[in-house]
Amino acid sequence: MARWLSERQQLESELGEKITLDALTGPRGLAGGSALMDDAGGAAGWLIAQRKAGHRHSIDDVLTAWYALQVSPPVTEHLDLGTGIGTVGLLTLWGMGPVARLTCVEAQEISYRLLQSNLDANGIRERVDCSHGDLRELALGRKFPLVTGSPPYFPANAGVVPQDSQKAHARFELRGDVSDYAKAAVKHLAPGGWFVLCFPFPQKQRALDGIAAAGLATVKLRDVVPRESLPPLFSLYACRHRDEVGDVAMEVEEPFTVREQSGRLTAQMAAVRRGFGFEDGAAHGGHEAPRMA
Repeated sequence: MARWLSERQQLESELGEKITLDALTGPRGLAGGSALMDDAGGAAGWLIAQRKAGHRHSIDDVLTAWYALQVSPPVTEHLDLGTGIGTVGLLTLWGMGPVARLTCVEAQEISYRLLQSNLDANGIRERVDCSHGDLRELALGRKFPLVTGSPPYFPANAGVVPQDSQKAHARFELRGDVSDYAKAAVKHLAPGGWFVLCFPFPQKQRALDGIAAAGLATVKLRDVVPRESLPPLFSLYACRHRDEVGDVAMEVEEPFTVREQSGRLTAQMAAVRRGFGFEDGAAHGGHEAPRMA
């Protein structure tokens, strides 16, 4: 923990603002392998440094990583597009096991800076190849069995764009849209591989069209309901190369419900939490709000 406290102090001094340290995974090394050790010598989970007043990780990131791990067979490497501070990529890496590697790309200066701290302080720098750049220009010359992405949700004219640059680029399509994520994915997706992403439920057709235009087919789709009796908020997509799928119809799975009407986590959401090492089903850092305008 001393390493994290030092890292936070450095970030706050450098950025001139409050940084929080939040639990990204639980303490078990079962899925994630090399867990940190706390100051008392006990195993600790991975943490994530976030700007208190900036863009913060949320339930859509958690479920995108979970869905990727569900649909993909076991693999030892994956690519995360527009990785931000690292939430989806690192959660997926943790679930893939201790020998797995992550490759990721992020364009935002502030998010990329926080990503560096999240790699260093968690002691996983050697397992991650990260690049600072625009995913629309990405040309790694490599193929990956699994690609993940959590695109910005809204066109630039869909609402008031935040003045904060990190929030603006995370929520609004200021540097590419869902179709650009799909194009980057298809260039880097290995034969038989999976591309997994999330996108708002009301914009489902726009996501399906962008995925199809890139040469991919949506094989599985699952809507996410934030609380019983409410409409779905976003959807999870599992895609493959279209020529591998043929005319097979898309499987629309039963909606995933996060909370019961009372506000209690559903059994399936508690199981997701446990899968990321939280034995009591506790929330990841307590931040569950999806990215909204």
